[in-house]
Amino acid sequence: MIVISKEKISIQKEQDVVLFRNRIKEVATKIGMSLVNQTKLITAASELVRNMLRYGGGGITHLEVISRNSIPGVRLIFQDEGPGIEDIPLAMKDGFSTGKSLGLGLPGAKRLVNDFSIKSEVGKGTTVTIIRWKNGL
Repeated sequence: MIVISKEKISIQKEQDVVLFRNRIKEVATKIGMSLVNQTKLITAASELVRNMLRYGGGGITHLEVISRNSIPGVRLIFQDEGPGIEDIPLAMKDGFSTGKSLGLGLPGAKRLVNDFSIKSEVGKGTTVTIIRWKNGL
C-alpha cells in the first residue's frame, strides 16, 4: 500500500465536523470514487468523528489518499485522548452504548467500509482506522 497524500485535521468542535466531511468529499471525488462509495465513507466518518467529539473530547483525524495494486482509496484515522474503551468486543456489538444512543455507531461504521480497526487503552484514548477503496472492493 502506498500513501499518495496525507493531511491532519483537528476536530475540536461541531463546526469542524462539517469541514472534515467536506474535505473527505473533495478527496473522494478527486480519486473518482462513486457517489455510493462516497456516501458510505462519509457516513462512517461522520459517526466516528462525532464519537470522537462526544466521548473523546475531540482529537486529530488523518485523511490519506492511498493506493493498492493501482486502485486508489481513502484511509481515515481518528485519534483521541479520551477515556478509552474498556471492552472493544462489547462496543462493537449492535445495541451497546455507554451514551443514550441506539448503539449502532461503531458496528454500523464498520459495515460501511472495506477495512476497520480499533485500538483503545483505558485512560489514554482510542484510535480508529478505516479504509474505503474507490471501487468499493
